[in-house]
Amino acid sequence: MSKPLLFTPLSMRDITVKNRIVVAPMHQYAAKQGFPTDWHLMNVGRFAVGGAGMVFVESTKVDRRGCGTVGDLGLWDDAMVPHFKRLSDFIKEHGSVSALQLGHSGRKARRFRPWEGGAPLEQAAAEAEGVDDWDAWELVAPAAVAAGKDPEPRALSRAEIQDLVEAWGKAAARAEAAGFDVLEIHGAHGYLIHQFLSPVANLRNDDYGGSEANRRRFAIEVTEAVRANWPDNKPLFLRLS
Repeated sequence: MSKPLLFTPLSMRDITVKNRIVVAPMHQYAAKQGFPTDWHLMNVGRFAVGGAGMVFVESTKVDRRGCGTVGDLGLWDDAMVPHFKRLSDFIKEHGSVSALQLGHSGRKARRFRPWEGGAPLEQAAAEAEGVDDWDAWELVAPAAVAAGKDPEPRALSRAEIQDLVEAWGKAAARAEAAGFDVLEIHGAHGYLIHQFLSPVANLRNDDYGGSEANRRRFAIEVTEAVRANWPDNKPLFLRLS
């Protein structure tokens, strides 16, 4: 009987996974001011030890404003790199390929956790959990268009869009410094890149909105910035809905 394809190796650029089992990036809501904790080491470690070919660390935000909840991971500061390296090293020590997803929640930021209802977060509740930068944790989006009854976000300026493109590139460089093998850009599930792609959320009238080509511009620029800071011999994924 031939070996099931699921348990055969797969090569992508210079990276080879020992099997086709990939652990998707799953939020743990356990970060402290963006930094990974022992919980994250336990979570990714158990999948690596369990034999998965590739293990993703959850969506990691490139900008403080991009955090969806109090416990989101972030990679917007060089000080965070050693903490992520601990995760990557442990995954690889146990025979798996270490992967990381980079994202930004846009207008879906600043929420209660799912088991708390997932509604827009209230300032008092955030501060009770140690959040001391509420005003800096701002809702931003391609346009000042709220999702349903959610709070209205502030439309990003052109300069801020370029700053975010650069933030994605810098986060990619930090992911490389932390030793990850695979990187994924989160462009799905109604988060910031998806908001730019959407004709419903993106009502801009400049070259980042309107036509389909213009709505794709942000995603393309982010991908180019990430690829410029991510080694050619390592795979880069883009997640789309």
